[in-house]
Amino acid sequence: MICFPNAKINLGLRIVGKRSDGYHDIETVFYPVPLKEALEIVPASRLTFTQTGIPVDAPAEKNLVMKAYRLLEKQYSLPPVAIHLLKAIPSGAGLGGGSADAAFMLKLLNDFCSLHIPAHELEKLASALGADCAFFIRNTPVFATGTGNIFAPADVSLKKYYLCVVKPDIFVSTPEAYSLVKPAVPDTSLKEIIGSPVEEWKGRLVNDFEESVFARHPAIGKIKDTLYQAGAVYASMSGSGSSVFGLFGQPVRLNERFPGCYVWEGWLE
Repeated sequence: MICFPNAKINLGLRIVGKRSDGYHDIETVFYPVPLKEALEIVPASRLTFTQTGIPVDAPAEKNLVMKAYRLLEKQYSLPPVAIHLLKAIPSGAGLGGGSADAAFMLKLLNDFCSLHIPAHELEKLASALGADCAFFIRNTPVFATGTGNIFAPADVSLKKYYLCVVKPDIFVSTPEAYSLVKPAVPDTSLKEIIGSPVEEWKGRLVNDFEESVFARHPAIGKIKDTLYQAGAVYASMSGSGSSVFGLFGQPVRLNERFPGCYVWEGWLE
C-alpha cells in the first residue's frame, strides 16, 4: 500500500505571545501544496525501514515515520511491515515534510491494518509527534493558532496560482529564529488579510521570522527579491525557513536563477 505525503506552506506567520512553557503562540495559515514524496508499506516477516531520494542524516528509529509506527504500536497490535520512503521534500525548509510523513504513516497504517481510527483520534495521535503533524490528517487549509496545533477552517483557495519553491543550502535553527523575534499582536488580523485578494497580500501578509533570518542569511532574502522580480504576485519565507515561495499567475521556469538551490514548480491544486 502506498501514499504520497505532501508539503505545506505558511501563508503569513505572526508570533503573538510567549508561553509559560517556553513555547510561543502563533497565528498562521497552513496550506497544502502538491510537492510530494512516496511512502509505501508491504507485509514482511520483520519491521524494516529504508529510504531513498533526498538523504536524511538520522538513524531509522529517529525518523518520524518510524516514530509514528511505534506510537501506534503502543495502542494497537500492528503486523511487521517493510517501510520505504522516497524523500522528495527537503528537510529544514519550513515545508513540513517530516510532519507529513508522520501523519501519512498513521493514515496508511490505519487503512492497511483496518484499525478504523476516526480522523479526530488520528489528529490527537499526530499532535504527539509534532505541533503541525495533525494538520496533514485532514490536509485542508487551516488557520492555526496556539503552537500551531489548534486549527480552524481557512476559506482560502490558491488553485489559479502557479507555485515556485526555492530552498537554498542554508540551515536555519528554529529555536534561534524564535529567540530573535519579539512577540506582538498584529494590528490587522491574519484572517482579514487572507480574505483579501492575493494581489493585495504583498507588504500585508507578513512572516515575522523574515526580518531576523534575512539579516543573518541575506541569500534567503535575495531569493524573495528575485521571485518578485520574476513576476510573483506574492512571495514569502515558509515557516522559519529556509525555503521561500512565490505565487505566479502563469507558469515560470526559474531553475537557472537559483543555482545551487532546490527548486520546485507546479500549479496549486
